[in-house]
Amino acid sequence: MPDSAPHLPLSSLTVAEASTPDAAFEERVYRRVTLRLIPFLFVCYVVAYLDRVNVGFAKLQMLDELHMTDTAYGIGAGIFFIGYFLFEVPSNLILHRTGARVWIARIMITWGILSAATMLVRTPAQFYIIRFLLGVAEAGFFPGMIFYLTQWFPAARRARIIALFMTAVAVSGVIGGPLSGWILNTMAGVNGWAGWQWLFLLEGIPSVLMGVAVFFYLDDSIESSRWLPHDERLLLKSNLSLEPQGIEHTSVLATLRDRRVLLLAALYFCFVMGSYGVAFWLPQLIKTMGVLDAGRIGRLSAIPYLVATVSMVLMGRSSDLRRERRWHLVAGAVVGAIGLIAAGLFSTNLVIGLSAMCLAVSGALSVAPLFWTLPTSLLRGASAAAGIAVINSIGNLAGFLGPYMIGVIRDATGEATLGLYAIAAFMLTGALLAIVATRPRSA
Repeated sequence: MPDSAPHLPLSSLTVAEASTPDAAFEERVYRRVTLRLIPFLFVCYVVAYLDRVNVGFAKLQMLDELHMTDTAYGIGAGIFFIGYFLFEVPSNLILHRTGARVWIARIMITWGILSAATMLVRTPAQFYIIRFLLGVAEAGFFPGMIFYLTQWFPAARRARIIALFMTAVAVSGVIGGPLSGWILNTMAGVNGWAGWQWLFLLEGIPSVLMGVAVFFYLDDSIESSRWLPHDERLLLKSNLSLEPQGIEHTSVLATLRDRRVLLLAALYFCFVMGSYGVAFWLPQLIKTMGVLDAGRIGRLSAIPYLVATVSMVLMGRSSDLRRERRWHLVAGAVVGAIGLIAAGLFSTNLVIGLSAMCLAVSGALSVAPLFWTLPTSLLRGASAAAGIAVINSIGNLAGFLGPYMIGVIRDATGEATLGLYAIAAFMLTGALLAIVATRPRSA
């Protein structure tokens, strides 16, 4: 293997130097890059998502202890996304300038500390403050990761690569459910702390450790990747340079005003309503189905995410192989909506209700990797960093509205059924917007 070959600076290379690559060689190079980056980024996203949604399991105990209402919980769960929204674009622009290694490490360490500190809250106001600060700390992580992947993989490979990365959401549900249930049951009373306090502490520590690992492991770019020989780095750069050039706006404000960016943000908002509406309330929905033991709720909540893990990979692969985005997005959104409606209709039947949630989670999570192929093809350079952050921050406001809406509905009616129907309506709206957003652009 030519690892010992001299590593010439890529800044002096031109596309003309790169001959048409052998298909087998190209596949080996991308397999190598995938194995180097995706498992590591995958683990980072698993711990990120655990810290974001473990509040759904903490709710099973902390509401009674802190005398909080479902509405108060919904506000606290969702206010995370207000901080996220306000600091998303600045954070991603800083990442574009400083590089992923330092900035992603900073993000992970600070949010891990804040997530663990949630164990100290005693009042709803303190809960709101710590959740808001957690959103501020994590702002830029996900769009930064998406932007980072666009610096390595061309558009034709992105759906499957982003799907592999984003299966971390589903896997965090598979791991996090049983783990959170075990912590709630087993650690309750240890050192005088409640189970929910141990939950925040034990699931916050891995984020800090992974943040330190990011600083030493991650490369900022293809040019700085000393583990790649010269010819492989040249292939990667050449393939990216041959991509159709996206839009680069003159300013962040111009990116914010671009109607295509705003349309994509509205589309993503609808999809996020589905994914976070489910994530924050799935444990409670399973409890409504007649399961009271926290450990069993955790194990059962893993099932929809296990199914979604498979569906995300299959959908991403199918979309890339067919070079088709529109109807894959529509199909995923419609399946998610059907699952949500069925879960509402059979909210007291464990078998049917849980099966419906498998459809809901699979549909809601499978559309996200496909969606992110759209803005990454539309934008480039600083506009890509800003545009991805804008779309993600606006879309993630649904992470506030979804939990809050279900909390209010649950307090008013005693159940979350109407909330599920409302989220299904957003998913169906997303299906319609996907048709509009993927129309071929006129020259």
